[in-house]
Amino acid sequence: MSPTIVFYILIGIILFKYFFDTYLDYLNAKHFNDPIPLELEGIYNEEEYKKSQAYKKENHKFSTIVSGFSVLTTVLFFIFDGFAFVDTIVRSISNNQIIITLLFFGIIVFASDLISLPFSYYKTFVIEEKYGFNKATLKTFIFDKIKGWLMMVIIGGGILALITWFYQATTNNFWLFSWALIAVFTIFMNLFYSKLIVPIFNKQTPLEAGDLKTAIENFSKKVGFKIDNIFVIDGSKRSTKANAYFSGFGAQKRITLYDTLINDLETDEIVAVLAHEIGHYKKKHIIYNLVLSLLLMGLTLYILSLLIGNSVLSQALGVEQPSFHIGLIAFTILYSPISEITGFFMNILSRKFEYQADNYAKYNFNKNALISALKKLSKNSLSNLTPNSLYVKFHYSHPPLLQRILNLKK
Repeated sequence: MSPTIVFYILIGIILFKYFFDTYLDYLNAKHFNDPIPLELEGIYNEEEYKKSQAYKKENHKFSTIVSGFSVLTTVLFFIFDGFAFVDTIVRSISNNQIIITLLFFGIIVFASDLISLPFSYYKTFVIEEKYGFNKATLKTFIFDKIKGWLMMVIIGGGILALITWFYQATTNNFWLFSWALIAVFTIFMNLFYSKLIVPIFNKQTPLEAGDLKTAIENFSKKVGFKIDNIFVIDGSKRSTKANAYFSGFGAQKRITLYDTLINDLETDEIVAVLAHEIGHYKKKHIIYNLVLSLLLMGLTLYILSLLIGNSVLSQALGVEQPSFHIGLIAFTILYSPISEITGFFMNILSRKFEYQADNYAKYNFNKNALISALKKLSKNSLSNLTPNSLYVKFHYSHPPLLQRILNLKK
């Protein structure tokens, strides 16, 4: 296959994904004005529902502009040999392939982030501010961005450097070493993410003694779930939206509650949400997801090892000399249809797991408390109560609120 044909295939994949995603967004937007289903009546009054509809419409319009701008700049970058231009710059700086790879991706990722910065600012300080969600200051916004860049350089750069070194040292077998590296890193992050990464951005404090902690501990004992680490995170530092999550496993497992969740929900509702999270642990969903993601990563890296050295991939992007970083860019785009398919099935599995966790909370605690909590969380985040079914299949890792409530009421 000639480099020209590969080039047009790459452009075709980018455009197809854009138009398909735009079509799904269009289908979803058609349901923004749907009446609230009978089972969900009472969540919003008329004024609140109009606010919810306005929020959805504004986000849809904004995302359409952002995605259109993104695909336009990406296609133009391809057409005008942007990758070759960056490759020439980094090769003039160093002859070391690891340094070349790091500089190449550093320039592209950093430039892309800078270009998207105005959109990120507008989303946070205009749209989210308008609807009462944003609590971040400009200082927080800037420092979050700087911290993100530093983490990308240290962690992302370190992993990329090692993978490039594996490729230089072993060529076709580099995928095995890279897979092992990513597996170790993923497991490490699952265990220690809340201890090492979260504190960089948020303050975490142990849940104080009181009715809530007692209720959580009583439920944990009832279901035989030992948990000594219950933390409250200052989510209100950035947004009014609430959340709770379970992280780690074994001795490192912990429950983290957003302070906004504690403010928005009653004690039994919070325990119901945590019962759902404990259900994920009891059903071994964390392990299943970890194993599946690592298997998919192994498959991806193996296919990458078969194509990465192909000179046609580099030439398709205007670079005559075959190189790891150029081949990786081309492969990422070529692999994206497979990634979409695997993501589709992973979402199906994820939604199944959510139903199972809901059922665990229903049978072991109080289904009405969970229903009430889900309704409040949906209302407070102005979430979409009437999403398009096809959109849900491709984009929802959780079932829509209506389906979750119908399942809980069975």
